[in-house]
Formats: sequence, structure tokens, C-alpha cells
Amino acid sequence: LARRIQYYQTTIKVYARCLRPDIEYKTLSITFQTTCREVVTSLLNKYRMRHRDPNLFYLTMEVTVRKTSVRTVLMLDEDARPAVLQSCHPRGDSRFSLQTRRGGLVKIYDSVLMSGSQYKSLLISDRTTVDELIQILLSCYNSKERVEQFSLYEVCRSQEYQRKLHPDDCPLNVQHCWTSPNEFHFLIRRNLDFRPRRKGPWTPELPSIPSSSRQSQPATSQSSLAMETPTKSSSSSSTYADYENYFYI
Repeated sequence: LARRIQYYQTTIKVYARCLRPDIEYKTLSITFQTTCREVVTSLLNKYRMRHRDPNLFYLTMEVTVRKTSVRTVLMLDEDARPAVLQSCHPRGDSRFSLQTRRGGLVKIYDSVLMSGSQYKSLLISDRTTVDELIQILLSCYNSKERVEQFSLYEVCRSQEYQRKLHPDDCPLNVQHCWTSPNEFHFLIRRNLDFRPRRKGPWTPELPSIPSSSRQSQPATSQSSLAMETPTKSSSSSSTYADYENYFYI
């Protein structure tokens, strides 16, 4: 019986005027397993807002106590289940609304995705990761390619370098650290030697590698390198570590 309830279909009404002024609410059919995150994604897909960052949106639930007419607004977690919450109150005593968070504008040069495009400016959340940003860009172009086939780089024109960002880095936070924004920009590049990502710690790309990849070098090559050069001064290895994550052009 519990399993049947999990997949039982019900409906919720979500007020979503923040998406467009002409949208008052949208009625969605969901299960008791559907999360708030999935509701947000469903709304964006229904209105074909591929360029919108899901992390900029969240759901609130307004609960009214009939006897006292007291209204309470609850901010829901991404993993909260609206159908379960709605079932705890008489229908009509609760109301879901889509709300927005503050974000920031980032410019990404993306000609690798679309030859006719120079760059795209997107409004994203400060917690949106590199992988999530790449997925938004792919969705904008209806691309079926995998996120792991691409990497995002921080490019500095004055110092002439490109630094590959970690898949879990947050581009907006990186941008906030730029001392001279006009000297920096983001660039998306294809991983020419792409292989499916393996589980394990991320290793920065070495400068000697001609093409970028999310994969670290095979352990065998590293061990053979260690055998060939058994003695290295600590100062030289420290200097090397300072620059190992930079790709100079």
C-alpha cells in the first residue's frame, strides 16, 4: 500500500507570475515522490525557458489556519515533496508559489557549441556549478551532447593564460574575484580526448598537455615518470605546482 501511495498521481497548483506577467498559475500532475527541484524544472520546460537557471528558483508554501486566519509562508527545500506537504492540509488551505533568488550575469564565449554564436550572457545563481552552466548552454542549443565533453575556462587577456575550472566550481563566485572584469572572460572548450568521467579525485590539467581533458593522466605514466626522475628538488616541485593548473597561450 505504501508503494502504491508513492506513485499515486495528484495535482498541485503553482503560482508562477515571476516567470512571466501573463502566467498566474500552472496546474501540474505529480506523484508523492516528486521533489520541489523537479517541479521547478518541469515549469521551466513547459514554458520552454531553456536559458533560465533552475537554481534561481524555489518554491514556497503558504498555509492558512482557518480558525484564526493566520497565514504562514514556508520556504521549501529542493528535496521537499509538495504532494506530501499538501496532503497534510485540507485542500484550499495551502498554496504553492514559485519565487526567485538574486543572481548575476556571466558572459560565456561559446562558438564551439554554435559556429555563428560569439558569446551568450546568462543570469545564474552564485551556487550554480560549471557543469550546470554547461548543461544550460547545451539546452539553449537543443544539443544532446554530454556535459563531460566540455570544459569551462577562465581567460585573462593581459596575462595571456587560460585556466580550466573544476566541474564543481561556481563561475559567478569566480567572476566576483576578478580585479579587472574587462581583462577576463569565460570560454567553453571541447575536450578533444574526452572519455567518460571516472569516480575519484579531480586532478588539474598539466600545462604540457596540448588538449584539455577532465581526466587525470594514467597512473602508469606517472609511475614511469617517477622512476625516470627519482630525485627532484622541493623548490622546483613547489614552483611547478603553482602553475600546473594554467594553460598559457
